[in-house]
Amino acid sequence: MAIQSKAAIAKGDGSFVIDTVTVAAPRADEILIKVKAAGLCHTDHDSLNWGKPIVMGHEGAGIIEKLGSEVANFQVGDQVILNWATPCMRCFQCEEGNQHICENNSPVTAGGNGYTPGHAHLDGTKWNDKAIERSFNIGTLSEYTLVKASACVKLSSDMPMPSASIISCGVMTGYGSVVNSAKLSAGSSAVVLGTGGVGLNVIQGARISGAAMIIAIDINPERLEMAKAFGATHTILADKEDKGLMKAAEQVKAMTKGRGADYAFECTAIPALGAAPLAMIRNAGTAVQVSGIEEEITIDMRLFEWDKIYINPLYGKCRPQIDFPKLVSLYDKGDLMLDQMITCTYPLDDLQQAFDDMLGGRNAKGVIVFD
Repeated sequence: MAIQSKAAIAKGDGSFVIDTVTVAAPRADEILIKVKAAGLCHTDHDSLNWGKPIVMGHEGAGIIEKLGSEVANFQVGDQVILNWATPCMRCFQCEEGNQHICENNSPVTAGGNGYTPGHAHLDGTKWNDKAIERSFNIGTLSEYTLVKASACVKLSSDMPMPSASIISCGVMTGYGSVVNSAKLSAGSSAVVLGTGGVGLNVIQGARISGAAMIIAIDINPERLEMAKAFGATHTILADKEDKGLMKAAEQVKAMTKGRGADYAFECTAIPALGAAPLAMIRNAGTAVQVSGIEEEITIDMRLFEWDKIYINPLYGKCRPQIDFPKLVSLYDKGDLMLDQMITCTYPLDDLQQAFDDMLGGRNAKGVIVFD
C-alpha cells in the first residue's frame, strides 16, 4: 500500500518545492524507511541545478517501516543510518575493497548522479503521478523513502538521530579521507584548508589518529574557534586576497621547521584553491583533495617538487558496514564529536532558512528533523 509523504523536490532549475510524493511498498531487495533526520551539505544545494526533478537529500537516519521479501539481517523497527554508496559487492572495484566506487551501483562513478541499479525501483516514488529519482540513491529529505537494503547500516547505539544522520556523508568523507585514504600517521602534522562540516571531521580524524600538529586555515575567525574545539592545535586566519593561499603556505612552513606539513587536506571546494594543499606540504608529503573540484584548473607543476603525492578520494573510501559502526563506536566512547557539530535543526518547511544558514557559513552542520 502506497504512503503519502512530504518531501523536498529539487525542480532542476535552481528552485525547490516542499510537496507530497507517493512512496510505494518495497520490492524484494528494498526497504521502506521512515526518515527521522537528514543532514545538509552543499551537494544538496547543488542538486537544485541538476536539470531534472529529484527528491533531495543524501545524508540521513531513520527507522525501518517495511521490509522487502528477500531482505535479511534487518527487522521492522530497526534504527539505521543510510549510505548513498550502495555497493553491489560483485564488480571489480567492490572485490578490490573499493565499495565506494562500485562500478554498477554508485550514483557518482556509475551513474553521474543519475539512476543506477543501486537505486530502489524508479516508480517507487512518484511526484505529480510521475516517477522521480531520489538524490544519490536515497532521497532523505522526505518523511519516507525507499532504498535498497545495501543502503542501510544498522544503528546499535542510543545516539540521537540528528547525530546519526550526519555520519552518512560529511562525517564519513572527512574522517575517512584522513584514516582510510591518507592513512595519517600518529605524531605527524596536518593542515586543514576550510573548517566547515567536512573540514571539522578531517580535524577530528587527524586528532583521533594521533596527529601532533593540526593547523586549521579559514577566512572566518568564528570557524577557527570551532576548529580548536574539535582538535586543531594551531590556526591561521587567511586573507581573501591571498591568491592560492601562498602566504598562508609560508606561515605553515614557518610552523613546521621550514619544511611544510606531512599532510594537507583541501576542504573548501573552491577551484582556485585546488593546488593550495601542494604548497602546504613537505617534500614527500601527501596532499588530499577532500571536497571534490570538478572543473579544469591550472597547476604549477613545481608545486609537486619533490616526491609529493596528490590524491582525490571519494567518500573517504567508505565501506559502510565496516566504517559506520566504527564511527558509532568512536562516538559512544566520546572520541568523535557529533552532537556538538550540529549548530541548528530545522523542520522540513524551513529548508530555505537551513540553506541560507549553510551558505552564509553560520552552521557547522544543519539538520532537518522529522516527527
